[in-house]
Amino acid sequence: MPAKKSTLSPKLKMLLDVAPLAAFFIGYQLGDLMLATALIIAATACSLIVTYAVERHIAKSPLISGILVAVFGGLTLALDNELFIKMKPTILNLLFAAILLFGVYMHRKGWLKFLLDMAMSLTEEGWRKLSRNWGLYFLFLALLNEIIWRNFSTEFWVDFKVFGMLTCTVLFTLSQYPLIKKYSVSPSQSV
Repeated sequence: MPAKKSTLSPKLKMLLDVAPLAAFFIGYQLGDLMLATALIIAATACSLIVTYAVERHIAKSPLISGILVAVFGGLTLALDNELFIKMKPTILNLLFAAILLFGVYMHRKGWLKFLLDMAMSLTEEGWRKLSRNWGLYFLFLALLNEIIWRNFSTEFWVDFKVFGMLTCTVLFTLSQYPLIKKYSVSPSQSV
């Protein structure tokens, strides 16, 4: 009999998802952007380590994000230049947009299910439409990040990164519920 795969409890998963962002915000409030950057690197690494220790697997999206946090955060700290950490959300969102939109328009595939390791089943048309919508949303976030970090104070950008992007993402996610409902299938029916 195969060993049962361990999974994170929903509460622990949520904690691991928000801990790096919370560490970033607290670091900025207690110090500056350099402290915030060091804390988000450490919290992201801890989150990935705990996830791997429990599940023996890390989804592609948090892994890609973690690598970019380490690279751009490391550059920010090593070069003492906040430009790199401010550009990280733009680059991450452009990367996700490129992957999703390339899949939709060049391969006619909805790659969102592979990128995020989604735990739901949709028809292929549903995955394409959801991937397209998220790809366009990621483009929007990249553009919004560029506008904000280039035109507003660092404090405003930090607040936007922590609260604005999260709020936008929650609202966008909720807006996708009708599409998900329309194209949902039982796991045995999905292709």
